[in-house]
Amino acid sequence: MASLTSSCLLFTLFLTISILQLSSARRHTGSDTQLQFQYHKGPLLTGKISVNLIWYGNFKPSQKAIITDFITSLSSPKPVTAQPSVATWWKATEKYYKSSSPKLALSLGSQIVDENYSLGKSLTTNQILKLASKGPQANAINVVLTSADVAVEGFCSSRCGTHGSSVGGRVNGKRSKFTYIWVGNSETQCPGQCAWPFHQPIYGPQNPPLVAPNNDVGLDGMVINVASLLAGTATNPFGNGYFQGPKEAPLEAGSACTGVYGKGAYPGYAGNLLVDPTTGASYNANGVNGRKYLLPALVDPKSSACSTLV
Repeated sequence: MASLTSSCLLFTLFLTISILQLSSARRHTGSDTQLQFQYHKGPLLTGKISVNLIWYGNFKPSQKAIITDFITSLSSPKPVTAQPSVATWWKATEKYYKSSSPKLALSLGSQIVDENYSLGKSLTTNQILKLASKGPQANAINVVLTSADVAVEGFCSSRCGTHGSSVGGRVNGKRSKFTYIWVGNSETQCPGQCAWPFHQPIYGPQNPPLVAPNNDVGLDGMVINVASLLAGTATNPFGNGYFQGPKEAPLEAGSACTGVYGKGAYPGYAGNLLVDPTTGASYNANGVNGRKYLLPALVDPKSSACSTLV
């Protein structure tokens, strides 16, 4: 099973070590960062893919709407006119594909609600996979989202989320791999690690936190991690696509640009962002239903640099 350590651990290392002795590939941040990104000749996700959501634990309807609107914004049939947009951000992943490749089109699929904590409030990695397996497995990315009162193996101490793949059940007589993502709500457990820059970090420069665009530190932090992991899933779904570093702990399209959201970013500073004049919230992408989001920079495979929307 291929998995990705999400931005929490990388961000902690980014703040505490990068100034001193990180390799040249990670020493500097910003849109001009040079990365040793490589293609390992494996398949990427292509065609029509449904993003299915498995809600585990207690989520308010308003919290669910933040995530579902983000997924819808990736390829909404009614394009968002306000720019920059979530769809524009996602379009950057097309640079990883050959012109002959079937275009990847994500859409919001089914939603499964497990608000009774069927596996308890302390989950192992295998239990996350079990939850992911409840969703459709053909042409799908199954996203497990755990609520703020659910502890997950490695959560906060080493990761904010993961992505991977597993062999699913038989579809049309054949067993096929399906991809999945897990992201936890860190609001009460470790917002300084997994919801930065909407909460002060536990390490590094202590600049004031930014105002979350949807007024929910935990969910706006989850969007950042879901976005990063979706980009990683599309471009490195089975552990042999695009990444830098060891296969066991790869830096991928989103995670290689940890902490970078706008131009001029550096440790403790997310970069030059847009600010909503009414709420004071910081953001860099517009979504459906008037939503605003903060999304991570993505590696441009052509320039091997972190590319931002603003």
